[in-house]
Amino acid sequence: MKRLLGILIVALGLIAPAAQAEMIGTDQVVQSERQRVQAALERPEVVQALKKMGVDAKDAAVRVDAMSDSEVAQLAGMVDMLPAAGALTNEQLIVILLIVLILIIAL
Repeated sequence: MKRLLGILIVALGLIAPAAQAEMIGTDQVVQSERQRVQAALERPEVVQALKKMGVDAKDAAVRVDAMSDSEVAQLAGMVDMLPAAGALTNEQLIVILLIVLILIIAL
């Protein structure tokens, strides 16, 4: 019985797939964050809010491309805090729009 159990354990150890992990570069992380911010700027409610404030969504997207990596990371962190269902509270929308406007004015 012990011998059969030992054979099964060895066999399962040989069959089990090896776990693979890979390091990702900083560039990949920054690009992912930039894409998340761009996706947030394409949301209809954000586009409408930007229009109400006199900012073209395309201009805001161009400005996001011109942001430094740390600015994009900060803005992506705020986007990550938004609800997954897509409903923005007025406070969240105002904070995002103010940051985008400040960055637009600063650049």
